[in-house]
Amino acid sequence: MTEPSKTPLLDRVKDPADIRDMSDEDLRRLADEVRDETIRTVSFTGGHLGASLGVVELTVALHHTFNAPEDKLIWDVGHQCYPHKILTGRRERMLTLRQGGGLSGFTKRAESPYDPFGAGHSSTSISAGLGMAVGRDLAGRKNHVISVIGDGSMSAGMAYEAMNNAGSMDSRLIVILNDNDMSIAPPVGAMSAYLSRLISSKPFRSIRHFAADVAKKFPRAMSEAARKADEFARGMVTGGTLFEELGFYYVGPIDGHNLDHLLPVLKNLRDDAEAGPVLLHVVTRKGHGYAPAEEAADKYHGVGKFDVVTGKQVKAQSNAPSYTRVFSDALIAAGEKDDRIVAINAAMPAGTGLDRFAERFPDRCFDVGIAEQHAVTFAAGLACEGYRPFATLYSTFLQRAYDQVVHDVAIQNLPVRFAIDRAGLVGADGATHAGAFDLSYLCCLPNMVVMAPSDEAELVHMIATAAAHDSGPSAVRYPRGEGVGIELPTEGQVLEIGKGRIVREGATVALLALGPRVQACLTAADDLAARGLSTTVADARFAKPIDADLVRDLAARHEVLVTVEEGAVGGFSAQVLKLLTDEGLLDGALKVRTLVLPDVFQDHDSPSRQYETAGLQPADIAATVLSALGRDDAAAAKAAANPARA
Repeated sequence: MTEPSKTPLLDRVKDPADIRDMSDEDLRRLADEVRDETIRTVSFTGGHLGASLGVVELTVALHHTFNAPEDKLIWDVGHQCYPHKILTGRRERMLTLRQGGGLSGFTKRAESPYDPFGAGHSSTSISAGLGMAVGRDLAGRKNHVISVIGDGSMSAGMAYEAMNNAGSMDSRLIVILNDNDMSIAPPVGAMSAYLSRLISSKPFRSIRHFAADVAKKFPRAMSEAARKADEFARGMVTGGTLFEELGFYYVGPIDGHNLDHLLPVLKNLRDDAEAGPVLLHVVTRKGHGYAPAEEAADKYHGVGKFDVVTGKQVKAQSNAPSYTRVFSDALIAAGEKDDRIVAINAAMPAGTGLDRFAERFPDRCFDVGIAEQHAVTFAAGLACEGYRPFATLYSTFLQRAYDQVVHDVAIQNLPVRFAIDRAGLVGADGATHAGAFDLSYLCCLPNMVVMAPSDEAELVHMIATAAAHDSGPSAVRYPRGEGVGIELPTEGQVLEIGKGRIVREGATVALLALGPRVQACLTAADDLAARGLSTTVADARFAKPIDADLVRDLAARHEVLVTVEEGAVGGFSAQVLKLLTDEGLLDGALKVRTLVLPDVFQDHDSPSRQYETAGLQPADIAATVLSALGRDDAAAAKAAANPARA
């Protein structure tokens, strides 16, 4: 006998149209099934669980009320989009989440018509939504645009720039503020739901508009007094005065887990065709409905595979600490010696390792929220006062503060230290989080020193070097994941700026690498040695300034020089080629090749497969050398490098 399905309602849902005629009771049951399905899926794949569980009811209510994909539903960041994917025809593929060839962990335009805007970074949904709303108006269409943004994302200035713009226009735009940092207390109960339902209704809005029109007939002083009284009264009831000042009609707060509260308000907002920009404030709880997530300090923001019953995550055994952990330890050690060292992060204390620095030095660690631009200029201000700031950001997030890096730090030659985590490829998080461009966008800046460790011991030395470098800005870029298992020094040594090192001597081939690809070069050197090619492996250490003496020496003593870096074109290799061309070192018989990340946005996949796709595995390096020498075994080596491509 076949066991009955645990998700009978969800089994009937192929796309959102299938839930539009469901009763409120069925919608409540459907939400429970979607929550269970989300937990089950992420237990196998890992991913952003807590945020997705927090918006289950909201997702069900939105897809019941609105007509996606004609109505545009934009999820900020995309951390919370798993229930949305389940309800929009992707349930059968959810077990491919964050895997090569599978579903993205974020919203992605190329993946589904129900994802009108791709995400990965925060605070973009209101700007994108306003653009879509204005585009709709210009085209004479009548569809709705709904932007869902979390309270964390509202800490970024871009969200307020967008709201300020939207508030000055008449375009219909619904912004849903998903507030998951606020407890669901009595103020977000029946009375609040009633008032929200009332003030979101068309009759109330009509009366309010009528009253406003009447007030305009009075003398200016009386009209202004009436306006302020209205704002004060609504602010006392709803707390939305800030949003009203920005030009939004504020509704809320309401319980985002209660469909009895959500549905009537959403329908009121949907049915008012004359509304301009509206902000609906819903209060949710990360991890809602799953006890292990509710009880976790980070609400299971990002998890690996886990046991559904216990919530215990499956942790792979590691023989080496992560680069993030090594950085954290090294910075704490530097902070013990120098009370001028301070650290800044942008809403990522655990991800950057600064949570541990904050525990040790609570007065010297600053989480500024999702505000990378502010973080960089804040660090510049600290540097002006004689402190030694480490602005600790993911590579892909530092991109958001590039103007500040240039104008507020580099031009003024201020000694801000940039600790750049997640440099290079990042596996399952894909293109939105890959640190592919920092070498290119930093190496072109005057006054900037750029370092990259080849192993975790080198990272310890580079943190000490950055701490001691007071003559201008510096950056240390290091990858996601574990180190190579090398013994760590008891104390970091200050490196000479712009000096690399030879890690293996050879005679015919020179492999000059920056960062962890040094390890791949050592493996490639073994392969080349087996083919009779004596190979030098050099660790550049510095992308800027490059070690000119080292480059000259390698060019003079070898037939082939290959540079290897885990970054886009225009970074380290560009610095090397500039030196070689300026000094005429390419005018003779030297054969030079450069290996960089490909000129594409690489999709999520396993790290090893990403390196294969990028052509940066040891066999790729060896094949590049053999091809440069015109060797007959080059094709065979290339096939070995990537059998799928062969």
